[in-house]
Amino acid sequence: MILRMQNAHSIDGVELAARIRQWGRELGFDAVGIADTRLHTAEAELQAWLTAGFHGEMDYMASHGTKRSRPAELVPGTVSIITARMNYLPQAAPMEAVLADGTRAAISRYALGRDYHKLLRARLQKLAERIAAEIGPFGHRVFTDSAPVQEVALAERSGLGWRGKHTLLLTREAGSYFFLGEIYTDLQLPADQPQAEHCGSCRACLDVCPTQAIVAPYTVDARRCISYLTIELKGAIPEELRPLIGNRIYGCDDCQLACPWNRFARRTVEADFSVRQGLDSAGLVELFAWTEEEFKVRLAGNAIHRIGHERWLRNIAVALGNAPRSPEVIAALESRRAHPSELVREHVSWALARHGA
Repeated sequence: MILRMQNAHSIDGVELAARIRQWGRELGFDAVGIADTRLHTAEAELQAWLTAGFHGEMDYMASHGTKRSRPAELVPGTVSIITARMNYLPQAAPMEAVLADGTRAAISRYALGRDYHKLLRARLQKLAERIAAEIGPFGHRVFTDSAPVQEVALAERSGLGWRGKHTLLLTREAGSYFFLGEIYTDLQLPADQPQAEHCGSCRACLDVCPTQAIVAPYTVDARRCISYLTIELKGAIPEELRPLIGNRIYGCDDCQLACPWNRFARRTVEADFSVRQGLDSAGLVELFAWTEEEFKVRLAGNAIHRIGHERWLRNIAVALGNAPRSPEVIAALESRRAHPSELVREHVSWALARHGA
């Protein structure tokens, strides 16, 4: 496989692929792979998941037809996909300790620092520009959780890891605490070989899920998933699930915490993923007192910012309802009893009732 470079010299596709991996590492990615566009199995699995209604209110999962599983329909001319992963686990208070303290806010580790979308897209674009500097202009488009792309399926196909029973990508050398990104390209590059899966008979992630959202290996009912309930769901959280949420106010890492492969998870070296605003162990009462302006200012550039202040208060109200009863907790809830938002008031009333107040 020979590609023509802009200086009239040719380069072997295998050699270019090796250079792309090296350039990716130089840009801070922890691994880079190459996939072809064949996602037939993933397409069938996605359709079955959508038919079962497991996507809940995430209508965007079904709104693009087959573009999600057929890369060339999304970006015409695509024949290869460059995939990349970047570790995000920061130095932070141990999540197990935070979960054990009902007065603290448990926030998914990926959301403790800067929003990853812009950072990863910028790095992927730099990688694309580095390729273009070597071979000349080529067709491409970069993605990071920002379009109808089957990221895990592509990463799996490119040899970056295997899909765990919790549906996240897993690797033997780094667990699952990492972000994924892609470059769709018209370059004909040699695809990497997928890895074998190494979950075996383990079902730790299924057993630990607080809401039993992993209804079968490799199948998550998002409507029960705490990440969905605290991030994607716009309305009221179902009452029967509220006690199971505990003190988790944004996302849930329980399936990752239970996974044996995360013994090998590596800390990020990316400064932008470092903890901001003390979010790794902040108190629920403290966070509940933030005004809308404080929320916007303190969380500017953070992934949490996108849920807005109203849902932020909704989530914390549920956590306060599950917290140990104290004068501080009751006073915090009482301070929001007459909040302008009906959504907030309803969850505050539920939380107060939980404490018999």
